[in-house]
Amino acid sequence: MEKTCSLLVHFDKGTPALANEIKEALEGHDDAAKIDAMKKAVMLLLNGETLPQLFITIVRYVLPSEDHTVQKLLLLYLEIIDKTDSRGKILPEMILICQNLRNNLQHPNEYIRGVTLRFLCRLNETEIIEPLIPSILANLEHRHPYIRRNAILAVMAIYKLPQGDQLLVDAPEMIEKVLSTEADQSAKRNAFLMLFTCAQERAVNYLLTHVDRVAEWGELLQMVVLDLIRKVCRANKGEKGKYIKIIISLLNVPSAAVIYECAGTLVSLSSAPTAIRAAANTYCQLLLSQSDNNVKLIVLDRLNELKVSHREIIVDMIMDVLRALSSPNHDIRRKTLDIVLDLITPRNINEVVLTLKKEVVKTQSGELEKDGEYRQMLIQAIHLCAIKFPEVASTVVHLLMDFLGDSNVASAMDVAVFVREIIETNPKLRVSIITRLLDTFYQIRSARVCSCALWIISEYCLSLSEVESGISTIKQCLGDLPFYMASEEGDTKDSSKKSQQVNSITVSSKRPAILADGTYATQSAASETAFSPPTVVNTTSASGNLRSLLLTGDFFLGAVVACTLTKLVLRLTEVQPSKSEVNKASTQVLLIIVSMLQLGQSSFLPHPIDNDSNDRIVLCVRLLCNPSEEIKKIWLRSCRESFVQMLADKQLRETEELKAKAQVSYAQPDDLIDFYHLKSRKGMSQLELEDEVQDDLKRATGEFIKEGDAANKLNRILQLTGFSDPVYAEAYVTVNHYDIVLDVTVINRTKETLQNLCLELATMGDLKLVERPQNYTLAPESSKQIKANIKVSSTETGVIFGNIVYETSNVMERTVIVLNDIHIDIMDYISPAVCSDAAFRTMWAEFEWENKVAVNTVIQDEKEFLEHIMKSTNMKCLTAPSALEGDCGFLAANLYAKSVFGEDALVNLSVEKQGDGKLSGYIRIRSKTQGIALSLGDKITLKQKGGA
Repeated sequence: MEKTCSLLVHFDKGTPALANEIKEALEGHDDAAKIDAMKKAVMLLLNGETLPQLFITIVRYVLPSEDHTVQKLLLLYLEIIDKTDSRGKILPEMILICQNLRNNLQHPNEYIRGVTLRFLCRLNETEIIEPLIPSILANLEHRHPYIRRNAILAVMAIYKLPQGDQLLVDAPEMIEKVLSTEADQSAKRNAFLMLFTCAQERAVNYLLTHVDRVAEWGELLQMVVLDLIRKVCRANKGEKGKYIKIIISLLNVPSAAVIYECAGTLVSLSSAPTAIRAAANTYCQLLLSQSDNNVKLIVLDRLNELKVSHREIIVDMIMDVLRALSSPNHDIRRKTLDIVLDLITPRNINEVVLTLKKEVVKTQSGELEKDGEYRQMLIQAIHLCAIKFPEVASTVVHLLMDFLGDSNVASAMDVAVFVREIIETNPKLRVSIITRLLDTFYQIRSARVCSCALWIISEYCLSLSEVESGISTIKQCLGDLPFYMASEEGDTKDSSKKSQQVNSITVSSKRPAILADGTYATQSAASETAFSPPTVVNTTSASGNLRSLLLTGDFFLGAVVACTLTKLVLRLTEVQPSKSEVNKASTQVLLIIVSMLQLGQSSFLPHPIDNDSNDRIVLCVRLLCNPSEEIKKIWLRSCRESFVQMLADKQLRETEELKAKAQVSYAQPDDLIDFYHLKSRKGMSQLELEDEVQDDLKRATGEFIKEGDAANKLNRILQLTGFSDPVYAEAYVTVNHYDIVLDVTVINRTKETLQNLCLELATMGDLKLVERPQNYTLAPESSKQIKANIKVSSTETGVIFGNIVYETSNVMERTVIVLNDIHIDIMDYISPAVCSDAAFRTMWAEFEWENKVAVNTVIQDEKEFLEHIMKSTNMKCLTAPSALEGDCGFLAANLYAKSVFGEDALVNLSVEKQGDGKLSGYIRIRSKTQGIALSLGDKITLKQKGGA
């Protein structure tokens, strides 16, 4: 009893009592009660009730009503009810409806006529429509445009019926006359749509006759014209030249929707540079003129598509695209920067960087929301520009160094990483960068940024003055020593007296005492046993940034400070001829390092120094006390060499990514060759000539050919039944981004006709069957293609299973054939991707789902096992090749992939070779959703032993 409906609304099933209430309300004279009763009746009908007893009541009491709402509900009722019997014959009581419809079509009220004409568009019964045709045609000449436009739609709907061309033989001629005389834009659009749908040649003739006036037509009509042009040009590509002129003329109309469609139509029909440039210009205009963020994102997507296929043309538009940065929306800004960074060339790099610098300066005002996040995007963009074109680094590096003290730690860290890379790749900028860094170092407030800046100072302060300035700057930022000391309990608690006790303790009965920094002071004998707990030396707001961070217990930074000072002292031994100066600097640095160790071992801080930092700082003390040439070489040269190797690996990885993205296509040796210069150019416009050239180039480079399709199809064919089964079935599985299409071939291998054959499917996992199965009749030894659509909503391994059920004339019972299961592989949804190490660590810390898989494999080589896991999981190794070199028996690597749904998959592989040659360790998978973590874990468990 269920009716086909696009919207299912819950409603309680009708009861005889409710039906009687509706009947009583309809028989009354209150229009409001009738409206409520008609709504209830329509809802019951939509939910499967028949209510046959209401029909006569509605004919007697509702048909004569003059209320417009009642008449509209009446038409909805008539649309829903069954108008034919079980044999398909029209019900006799429908004759009563025909007379009412004829009266409505001649009604003096325009609204009644209009809604009745719209109702007729949804009628399929020719017996009801045929007596109404004269009244419908009469409405084509009505004075009111609302009636005329609905009359045209009614004519089109009737003409499209199976016997419509017999009911309205001359409908196209009539509509063409209406189109030539019609003044209302909406009615003209409907008339042209009717010709486009039912008599395409007439629509084309009308369009070509009025080519010069197309730009003056209304927006709705112009949209239908573009639909017609697309359809005609796809059917006959040779005629697209004359239609492209129409499209270009429409690019100047005021309607944004029309010019957007024009640009899309141009790109789909032509690859001529003139056409592509016109489309790109249109997109750039929309990008600036439209205020809706969704529209801007869609336009940026179109520009990104053009960038892939017509990069050389979009490069010239780069400054127009950059103007989209004026939008306050971060998604638009991010997408704009992604497009621009792929378009930079030596010709436009200076303009692009200048624009990005201006945007960075704007973020300093603090007027915009989320300035820090936007500034971080800009810094990363400038970083990429400077890597690709090192000559522009000098124009931006000093500006960006002002942001090392930014409150947004991520933004400041990006600047530090940028400076670290630029100072290595641009030796000419080393002196100016070091000078600026030492001047601005005190502004840095983040421990991570301080660590990076200290490494730069330790590696790139090469001259005597730079080394001395580096040591002096770090000492100033650490402040006076010691970091803490024990203070005496006295009678007074005045803060000024306490501060005086920091430097010396002087009382009447004096005794020598050793302070925390190793210096002597005096102490009272009376107060010898009454000391307060250790306290920090008073600091003010002007205290150094390193001191403030160390007093919070950040001893990782303390270890970095110790290593930096140690490197500077070692380098001082190479550039300072005076040994006394070297010894003096070494003594001062040792004093600082020992003070940090004492601070870490004191009870002043809630947590003592960690073992790793303690060992690192102690190593610095030993090195300064007993330096050797081999250790100096490791500290002063090997570290920098490792950094250079890391940059080389990064560059190599980026080069490989560009090669992977590049579209490689080949032409077949027997392809047709068209000689452009030998072609006839008579009557061809410049645009058509350009289009011919572009088509020839595409054909020559093999761009029209998609290789590997046949092989991929063969690989995706799955056998569902056995060869000995009476019905053989196999499926071709097409995995799209958000759905799976099963193209099932069913073959009847018997000599009998199979009736009510049905392919019943069910799913397990995050899969959902979209359509209900249908019944088919299959002749002996014949085949049938059955398509099934399955919706996918997340990256998760799923299973499709089912049966084929059928009946034969000899056996009344239904026969069931169980199908093989179809396993949907997670590998179809994830692809290798790349992200920065910082982004990987951030996601690793944020993602809550983890799946830990123990290594259990027969493979005995660590690198071979890593390659096997990468191949099995379709993931990209983020760890640099240089980090995987050597044969130490240990291997740790990070893998990354992204799903078509935008989900991130992170994998950390840690393995160790045992004494017996076997590998042990763990593979940890993290993701934001549970499904991808579990599915990847199952895949790795299945594949890690080295199986196919």
